[in-house]
Amino acid sequence: MSQPRSKLSRRSLFAGAATVGAAAAAVAIVPGTVLEPATPTTPKEPPARGGGYHLSEHIKQYYKTTLI
Repeated sequence: MSQPRSKLSRRSLFAGAATVGAAAAAVAIVPGTVLEPATPTTPKEPPARGGGYHLSEHIKQYYKTTLI
């Protein structure tokens, strides 16, 4: 005789375990979250002769990545 097949497959077991693990991780992180009050920032003064583009380190790094 053949054995009766279980409705619980290995795939659904691992999917359920992953879901429970993700939920437990989210619950563990959320209580430790502390919201800091927003600090007001003052906008930079616009350049005297117009424009506004400035070459920053971030932009220099981007330009280096575009070189062939």
